[in-house]
Amino acid sequence: MFKTTDVPELPRALQHLLARQTPETDAATLPRRSFLKLAAGSGFALGAFPALAAGQGTTAAATLKPTQQPSAFVEIAPDGLVTVTVNRLDFGQGVQTALPLVLAEELDADWSRVRSRHGTNDPAYADPLFGMHLTGGSNSIKHSYTQYRELGARTRAMLVAAAAKRWKVDAAQLRTREGAVLGPGGRRAGYGELAAEAMAVPVPATVTLKDPKDFRLIGRPTTRLDARDKSSGQQGYGIDVKLPGLLTAVILRPPVFGAKLSSLDEAAARAVPGVKAVLHVALDRGAQGVAVLGTGYWPAHQGRAALKPQWDLSGVERVDSARQLADYRALAAQPGRRHFDADMAPLAGAAKQIEAEFHFPYLAHAPMEPLNCTVQLTKDGATLWMGSQMPGLDGMAAARTLGLQPAQVQVKVQMAGGGFGRRAIPTSDYVVEACTIARAARDAGLDAPVRTLWSREDDIRGGYYRPMHLHRAKIGLDAEGKVLAWDHVIVGQSILAGSPFEPMMVKNGIDITAVEGMREPYALPMRLTVHHPKVNVPVLWWRSVGSTHTAFVMETLIDEVARAAGQDPVAYRLAQFGSKHPRHRAALELAVAQSGYGRSSLPAGRAWGVAVHESFESVVAYVVEASVTDGRPVLHRVIAGVHCNLAVNPRTIEAQVQGAALMGLATCLPGHAITLKDGVVEQGNFGDYLLPRITDMPAIAVHIVPSADAPTGMGEPGLPPLAPAFANAVAQLTGKPQRQLPFQV
Repeated sequence: MFKTTDVPELPRALQHLLARQTPETDAATLPRRSFLKLAAGSGFALGAFPALAAGQGTTAAATLKPTQQPSAFVEIAPDGLVTVTVNRLDFGQGVQTALPLVLAEELDADWSRVRSRHGTNDPAYADPLFGMHLTGGSNSIKHSYTQYRELGARTRAMLVAAAAKRWKVDAAQLRTREGAVLGPGGRRAGYGELAAEAMAVPVPATVTLKDPKDFRLIGRPTTRLDARDKSSGQQGYGIDVKLPGLLTAVILRPPVFGAKLSSLDEAAARAVPGVKAVLHVALDRGAQGVAVLGTGYWPAHQGRAALKPQWDLSGVERVDSARQLADYRALAAQPGRRHFDADMAPLAGAAKQIEAEFHFPYLAHAPMEPLNCTVQLTKDGATLWMGSQMPGLDGMAAARTLGLQPAQVQVKVQMAGGGFGRRAIPTSDYVVEACTIARAARDAGLDAPVRTLWSREDDIRGGYYRPMHLHRAKIGLDAEGKVLAWDHVIVGQSILAGSPFEPMMVKNGIDITAVEGMREPYALPMRLTVHHPKVNVPVLWWRSVGSTHTAFVMETLIDEVARAAGQDPVAYRLAQFGSKHPRHRAALELAVAQSGYGRSSLPAGRAWGVAVHESFESVVAYVVEASVTDGRPVLHRVIAGVHCNLAVNPRTIEAQVQGAALMGLATCLPGHAITLKDGVVEQGNFGDYLLPRITDMPAIAVHIVPSADAPTGMGEPGLPPLAPAFANAVAQLTGKPQRQLPFQV
């Protein structure tokens, strides 16, 4: 379907990511233009929208890209207020503070006068390394750190040049401090006074960045810019968008994924006060549904409840979780595709053997703010308001759905109340549905903006889950406990099959996200076999992706191997790291030192648990204290050692680890699973898809390894090692290894 051309390869960052995740296969070599063609076919095209370079015109350096132009990112008001546009979605990770902080550092801005706002689907706000709009993969700071430093430095240089011209002095005589340019003879001009003149100055193609020893903002714990609004209930989200005449739509979806409508009695729905329309609409994955439009959410919800549908379930697979697990077990016994292929002959003569089977359920993302998208159609195009992780892709999908050109669609990114990957979906399912409804409403004579809103039940039953997985391992040890051979099988759906990422990230039939985190950082003789069955359940990345299951398997089995070898689990890991993994060593040693592990005694009935894992180029180690009370595992204390290189805002990192640890804890607790019976999802709200309560929250201390190296990711790495650390503590107490999530004690 997609043509390829032999032109320069993918961006180096993406090649590095792919090479890192496929250690025994070739790095991706899909040509860069092929990637962009493929992306355009699915909505990733860069350059489809006019760049925001107003005011600079031909004065901008011709060699600079839209992502390097200060005018798209920095607005300085006459009173000196600096507003920084953020090229990522903020949905709780704090990027609306961290990136302005980075820019303000090089700008020498007065931090008390800095504000932030979200961007759009304009190409200026694409990821500068990937060339597409993306908030994901814990890449926000990692990829935009240098970009925002340079934006701040360019803006500062332009302000200094404007002041030099005004005062008729050499720019080298000037310096800046907290929002002002200072000159000879006590001269001072605030940035607000100089902003208009600075915009007429050519944008410097190159700039000199500060020495990190001179930082006054980066690296200091900083309160988030949105903290007051969020803590006082004043923060607006996508769900809160209000427009004149706004209608709200809710969708009746089939009970089984992909089913169609056979008949519908809609009379009672139309009779509900406030209901404006009942529309038959095409849904994601070939399904059919019904949209009810009302003057508000409640009329639309009541109208939907009054519908009397009959569904055609023929021709669609009706998944049953118990049967699916049996099928996965059978598949695990069959030959599959090989990711690692070490010699397994030593298994036969091993002095000791460990055999284990793990299974992990489907998981819903369940963000606090359910999915929503507001669409306003005009004679010239369309505007969308939503919390999007991929506004470029979503804008392209909206254009296709509405029969418009990409340049006619603007996506105004809104603050989102969580997402965990659900707002970054290659099919743009909720965006396409919202645009389909808006177009159908216009065709029905309703000339009004339409907000399509998912209920909590819609969100939990709506699919695109973390895939269900089964792992099976057989490990052979010698008499001293050394691993001789490790035979491992993974069975689970591919989240990349059928997506634009498949050509780059499915190698030899193996989805690299399914195997990330396996084996490393341990030098183990492993044979890894992978099966990707096709199942009628839509799946997607979920916070920390493959590491959600691979970290649990690896770190609980490493503990088991250490016990079989008669070694302390911390000492065993450190010996395995050797000198090859200094960041793992530093993170683990920091957590151990801060916890008192090995030096202090725990209260009766408590045990230590340890785990360490790298994901998204950052390492998080946990040392935890846990007990088992009345047959229920309880997590009391969590000590984290974090190696993410330079900590731009330590306070944000602390919050990220706290939130990720809580989300990891959720995966351990009873009731945190999505199950299906006869094709129907059995859970629908937080009454049956259980989350931790405040009484489950342990005391958490976060410690960061000092580093001046360029920052790595932090949105996701705190999640994977929590569950195995907790499980290892429970195993110490019960003598029973945990083989599945949620725990079975």
